[in-house]
Amino acid sequence: MTTEDPAWVPEACTLPAAERPPRRAEFDDLFAAALRAQRRLSPTALRWRLDPAAEARARELVRRENECCAFFAFSFARDGDALCLDATVPAAHVAVLDALADRAADWLSP
Repeated sequence: MTTEDPAWVPEACTLPAAERPPRRAEFDDLFAAALRAQRRLSPTALRWRLDPAAEARARELVRRENECCAFFAFSFARDGDALCLDATVPAAHVAVLDALADRAADWLSP
């Protein structure tokens, strides 16, 4: 997937083009360091189980992501020894959620 892929960067995104590759790298870094599992809750909702030590980093990343892509809704919850980060989108932006799920899956594959 390239940074110009419309699934990754929809028209609703206001992040300047030059900042998109570093943002994608931030998600990759978070997934590489902290992702334990992911589960699709529905076509428009995804849950990542993260190492709780990454909570501050994850909160800051999704806060900034929500500034440029306001269609995202992110929420955090504790589940045993994991931090759950839920990401939901309207049906019109499922492709963006799919792209994030695919990127996260790359870090879960052996």
